[in-house]
Amino acid sequence: MKLLRFFLLATALAVFGSLEARAGDIKVIANPSVGASTVSADDLKGVFLQEKSSLSDGSHVAPVLLKGGAAHEAFVKQYLGKTDDALQTYYRSLVFTGKGSMPKMLGSDAEMVAYVAKTKGAIGYVSAGASVEGVKTLEVN
Repeated sequence: MKLLRFFLLATALAVFGSLEARAGDIKVIANPSVGASTVSADDLKGVFLQEKSSLSDGSHVAPVLLKGGAAHEAFVKQYLGKTDDALQTYYRSLVFTGKGSMPKMLGSDAEMVAYVAKTKGAIGYVSAGASVEGVKTLEVN
Protein backbone atom coordinates (compact mmCIF):
# COMPACT_ATOMS: atom_id res chain seq x y z
CA MET A 1 0.00 0.00 0.00
CA LYS A 2 2.83 2.40 0.86
CA LEU A 3 4.51 1.60 -2.43
CA LEU A 4 1.31 2.40 -4.32
CA ARG A 5 0.95 5.75 -2.52
CA PHE A 6 4.57 6.57 -3.24
CA PHE A 7 4.10 5.70 -6.92
CA LEU A 8 0.95 7.85 -7.18
CA LEU A 9 2.65 10.79 -5.47
CA ALA A 10 5.71 10.49 -7.71
CA THR A 11 3.50 10.34 -10.80
CA ALA A 12 1.52 13.40 -9.70
CA LEU A 13 4.70 15.37 -9.05
CA ALA A 14 6.08 14.40 -12.45
CA VAL A 15 2.88 15.52 -14.20
CA PHE A 16 2.71 18.85 -12.35
CA GLY A 17 6.43 19.38 -12.80
CA SER A 18 6.10 18.91 -16.56
CA LEU A 19 3.29 21.50 -16.64
CA GLU A 20 5.55 24.00 -14.90
CA ALA A 21 8.30 23.30 -17.39
CA ARG A 22 5.87 23.96 -20.22
CA ALA A 23 4.79 27.27 -18.67
CA GLY A 24 8.27 28.62 -19.42
CA ASP A 25 7.92 27.48 -23.00
CA ILE A 26 5.30 30.04 -23.97
CA LYS A 27 5.83 33.05 -26.22
CA VAL A 28 3.54 36.03 -25.81
CA ILE A 29 3.02 37.58 -29.23
CA ALA A 30 1.46 40.77 -30.53
CA ASN A 31 0.63 42.48 -33.78
CA PRO A 32 3.48 44.74 -34.94
CA SER A 33 1.18 47.74 -34.35
CA VAL A 34 1.58 47.23 -30.60
CA GLY A 35 4.29 49.64 -29.44
CA ALA A 36 5.44 47.74 -26.36
CA SER A 37 8.26 45.23 -26.46
CA THR A 38 7.70 44.12 -22.86
CA VAL A 39 4.58 43.58 -20.81
CA SER A 40 4.16 43.12 -17.10
CA ALA A 41 2.48 39.96 -15.87
CA ASP A 42 -0.18 42.19 -14.23
CA ASP A 43 -0.92 44.02 -17.51
CA LEU A 44 -1.10 40.70 -19.34
CA LYS A 45 -3.56 39.33 -16.79
CA GLY A 46 -5.64 42.51 -16.94
CA VAL A 47 -5.87 42.36 -20.72
CA PHE A 48 -6.84 38.69 -20.85
CA LEU A 49 -9.37 39.09 -18.06
CA GLN A 50 -10.78 42.11 -19.92
CA GLU A 51 -10.11 44.45 -17.02
CA LYS A 52 -8.05 46.71 -19.29
CA SER A 53 -7.80 47.25 -23.03
CA SER A 54 -4.37 48.82 -23.28
CA LEU A 55 -0.85 48.18 -22.08
CA SER A 56 1.11 50.55 -19.85
CA ASP A 57 2.62 52.25 -22.94
CA GLY A 58 -0.89 53.11 -24.16
CA SER A 59 -1.04 50.48 -26.94
CA HIS A 60 -4.63 49.29 -27.42
CA VAL A 61 -4.77 45.48 -27.41
CA ALA A 62 -7.35 42.74 -27.81
CA PRO A 63 -6.70 39.27 -26.36
CA VAL A 64 -6.76 36.13 -28.48
CA LEU A 65 -6.82 32.65 -26.94
CA LEU A 66 -5.99 29.15 -28.07
CA LYS A 67 -8.90 26.70 -27.73
CA GLY A 68 -6.78 24.20 -25.83
CA GLY A 69 -3.49 22.35 -25.65
CA ALA A 70 -0.39 22.46 -23.47
CA ALA A 71 0.50 26.09 -24.28
CA HIS A 72 -3.04 27.21 -23.48
CA GLU A 73 -3.20 25.33 -20.20
CA ALA A 74 0.21 26.64 -19.14
CA PHE A 75 -0.62 30.24 -20.11
CA VAL A 76 -3.95 30.22 -18.28
CA LYS A 77 -2.40 28.71 -15.17
CA GLN A 78 0.78 30.79 -15.08
CA TYR A 79 -0.47 34.21 -16.17
CA LEU A 80 -4.18 34.18 -15.31
CA GLY A 81 -4.10 31.96 -12.23
CA LYS A 82 -7.07 29.93 -13.46
CA THR A 83 -7.98 26.62 -15.00
CA ASP A 84 -9.50 26.55 -18.47
CA ASP A 85 -12.93 25.72 -17.01
CA ALA A 86 -12.70 28.62 -14.56
CA LEU A 87 -11.65 30.97 -17.38
CA GLN A 88 -14.59 29.89 -19.56
CA THR A 89 -16.96 30.44 -16.63
CA TYR A 90 -15.40 33.88 -16.05
CA TYR A 91 -15.91 34.89 -19.71
CA ARG A 92 -19.50 33.60 -19.71
CA SER A 93 -20.24 35.74 -16.64
CA LEU A 94 -18.81 38.80 -18.41
CA VAL A 95 -21.03 38.13 -21.42
CA PHE A 96 -24.12 37.42 -19.28
CA THR A 97 -23.72 40.65 -17.31
CA GLY A 98 -22.88 42.73 -20.40
CA LYS A 99 -19.44 43.62 -19.05
CA GLY A 100 -17.44 41.89 -21.76
CA SER A 101 -17.43 39.46 -24.63
CA MET A 102 -15.85 36.16 -25.50
CA PRO A 103 -12.39 36.70 -26.97
CA LYS A 104 -11.43 35.23 -30.33
CA MET A 105 -10.36 31.60 -29.88
CA LEU A 106 -8.13 29.76 -32.35
CA GLY A 107 -7.22 26.12 -32.77
CA SER A 108 -3.46 26.11 -33.30
CA ASP A 109 -0.23 28.04 -32.96
CA ALA A 110 -0.18 28.63 -36.74
CA GLU A 111 -3.72 30.04 -36.70
CA MET A 112 -2.78 32.26 -33.73
CA VAL A 113 0.30 33.67 -35.46
CA ALA A 114 -1.60 34.29 -38.71
CA TYR A 115 -4.49 36.03 -36.93
CA VAL A 116 -2.27 38.16 -34.68
CA ALA A 117 -0.10 39.15 -37.67
CA LYS A 118 -3.08 40.54 -39.60
CA THR A 119 -5.15 42.00 -36.73
CA LYS A 120 -4.17 45.41 -35.38
CA GLY A 121 -3.77 45.34 -31.60
CA ALA A 122 -4.10 41.56 -31.26
CA ILE A 123 -2.15 39.91 -28.44
CA GLY A 124 -1.91 36.17 -27.87
CA TYR A 125 0.47 33.35 -27.03
CA VAL A 126 1.96 30.28 -28.67
CA SER A 127 4.23 27.44 -27.66
CA ALA A 128 7.94 28.29 -27.63
CA GLY A 129 8.66 26.15 -30.68
CA ALA A 130 6.14 27.92 -32.90
CA SER A 131 7.26 30.07 -35.81
CA VAL A 132 6.44 33.69 -35.02
CA GLU A 133 7.17 35.26 -38.38
CA GLY A 134 5.10 38.41 -38.93
CA VAL A 135 4.42 39.13 -35.24
CA LYS A 136 6.45 40.58 -32.41
CA THR A 137 7.36 38.60 -29.32
CA LEU A 138 6.77 40.41 -26.04
CA GLU A 139 8.97 39.81 -23.03
CA VAL A 140 6.91 39.27 -19.87
CA ASN A 141 8.41 40.79 -16.73
